[in-house]
Amino acid sequence: MEDDKHMLLGGKYEKGRLIGKGTFAKVYYGRQISSGESVAIKVINKDQIRDQGMVEQIQREISATRLVRHPNIVELREVLATKSKIYYVMEYVSGGELFAKVSNGGRLKEDVARKYFQQLISAVDFCHSRGVSHRDIKPENLLLNSNDDLKITDFGFSALPEQKRYDGLLHTQCGTPAYVAPEVLRKKGYDGAKADIWSCGVVLYVLLAGFLPFHDENLMNLYKKIFKAEYEFPPWFSAETRKLISKILMADPERRISIQGIMRVPWYRRGLSRPNSFRLLNKRISISSSASDLNPNNPGGPLKKSTSSPAFFNAFELISSMSSGFDLSTLFESNEKKKVASIFTSKYSAAAIVERIETAAREMRFSVEREDDFKVKMEGTEEGRKGVLAVTAEVYEMAAEMTVVEFTKDSGDTLEYEKFCEEDVRPALKDIVWTWQGDDCSNSSVDGDADSDVLSNYSVN
Repeated sequence: MEDDKHMLLGGKYEKGRLIGKGTFAKVYYGRQISSGESVAIKVINKDQIRDQGMVEQIQREISATRLVRHPNIVELREVLATKSKIYYVMEYVSGGELFAKVSNGGRLKEDVARKYFQQLISAVDFCHSRGVSHRDIKPENLLLNSNDDLKITDFGFSALPEQKRYDGLLHTQCGTPAYVAPEVLRKKGYDGAKADIWSCGVVLYVLLAGFLPFHDENLMNLYKKIFKAEYEFPPWFSAETRKLISKILMADPERRISIQGIMRVPWYRRGLSRPNSFRLLNKRISISSSASDLNPNNPGGPLKKSTSSPAFFNAFELISSMSSGFDLSTLFESNEKKKVASIFTSKYSAAAIVERIETAAREMRFSVEREDDFKVKMEGTEEGRKGVLAVTAEVYEMAAEMTVVEFTKDSGDTLEYEKFCEEDVRPALKDIVWTWQGDDCSNSSVDGDADSDVLSNYSVN
């Protein structure tokens, strides 16, 4: 696959050695060229996922992973696509799988296992707060970084709220048998969050024991043991860990301990040092096609800045970001679930737009700071789940009669930013907006086949 290196990166990433391989994907070590930062690049063949009916699974993985930015979850940086392939650019985690520490009968000391379990529960709790159930929690999907901190990966089996049926439950059987909750195996509907808690309990047992609580070469016998929560504790398990695991590996999900209950257990809280909230600064990710990066005559990128006028917004970049012909979100998302628009065009002057944005922000009780004549920084006054929401609005000049405005989340929670864009910004600025990104652009025409090798970029922030 080395022949597609230049197409994959568009001047942004360099693809290196193969570091992992699955049925439908290969994972390569990569490097971001501008910063030298290591990344992992997962390459998926579009034809294969269509042939295997996996488009919905890919859609779910992208949607779920972009909702759950947490220090103990592998970060999805961006999703790129050509006509034939999809590329996930992810955080590179160098420490390997947690499974390696307990394979071949190895086991961890209680304080080490507790540290990993604390990080696992913190990340899973955050997933559940965003409506995401992982559904395949196991040591093979728990990676370790260079600081020996845990990172959850592989949201391919994850579930979102819209997958629940009329009864409010999930019904798809998935996961790895030895780690799957009994209610999932019964095919009668289950709460994805409660099923994840069971899997976390199995992981904790494995870390402390070095082997599985439920094991049998015969699959039906294995299921029977899981249905009855039939397992034994090794003699070296402390009384506290036995008590906690017994509350987690409860066959009846209604009697199973909740994550909030786990967090109150003295054994869990021992040595715990974690802030009440965390602040993740967004890395700036281009929303548009990377075609301009492939142009050797434009090494500086698509935008030109001057002190006396707003930056010039490349016309191809506008069309790429606003036309469904190049928007990767339409490949994976229904019309009802388009990604939040953060760019709009206007026929008003840049100065008038900046003034309107500042007025609207103050009315929304945001503090306002003008970085230059055409860039406005706004910051909320209330602490959100990931700290204070901070947003930048920048005005670009496309032509004498058209201006482009782009909003970018600098910090804070993604869902709070989406609400800010949809419920606050759009109504406040509706009289000066010509077209929002993602809305119908019937006046724009792009020949997708003619530019089939151009990378499109789906922002995950």
